[in-house]
Amino acid sequence: MVTKNEVKYIQSLYQKKNRLEERLFIAEGPKLVGEMLQSGYVIRNIYATSQWCDNNSNIPATPVSDAELEKISLLQTPNQVLAIGEQRPPSGDPVLKGHFSLVLDGIQDPGNLGTIIRIADWFGISQIIASPDTAEFYNPKVIQSTMGSFLRVNLWYQPLQELLSQSPVPVFGALLNGKSIHSQQPLNEGLLVIGNESKGIREPLLPFISNALTIPRIGHAESLNAAVATGILLSHLRAGINGG
Repeated sequence: MVTKNEVKYIQSLYQKKNRLEERLFIAEGPKLVGEMLQSGYVIRNIYATSQWCDNNSNIPATPVSDAELEKISLLQTPNQVLAIGEQRPPSGDPVLKGHFSLVLDGIQDPGNLGTIIRIADWFGISQIIASPDTAEFYNPKVIQSTMGSFLRVNLWYQPLQELLSQSPVPVFGALLNGKSIHSQQPLNEGLLVIGNESKGIREPLLPFISNALTIPRIGHAESLNAAVATGILLSHLRAGINGG
């Protein structure tokens, strides 16, 4: 059973201010919580229905009813289990040499960020550097959208002008006036800059992009979703690459 104070406390963690103060985050669902239990993340508490508890009898959890889980869940359809985990900032700085990394310029939609993290994981990319105004890594919607990939991808927040101006590896950028992605060879080293959902890559960063790339348009759509574009670009840039 979950107490009223626990309900209030868990609900407070859906606000960014409280997550930052407590250095905690929320993950939901058997798949996500199951992966967290196998990772190096510290889990403070697990709240689970009898169905999940019966299947995981060796794992300490606070039993809750379906109605109680609904009170503490952010999902429209709560899914058996909710875990509170401790945030874990990446150790050290990103290593650019010998790696292919993503750079996100103002990606503000949590769903987009979570999907981009998942896509990065699919293509063997473990480093993302984001502008300070990019959506928060531990936003519950980001965590859920990653489908567990947040456990394998590190994300740093830092000013991008300094990063790009000092980059020891080639800087690629998704721009409408770039060369076709089809003419670009796969890469195991470099940075790929993805711009804001509506404004694209901001003006101050453009001088540092040495290789502008575009996805050729065949039909009449005005633009592509940032996460979709990232997936298409990486499917070409990372073809045949074994991690990086």
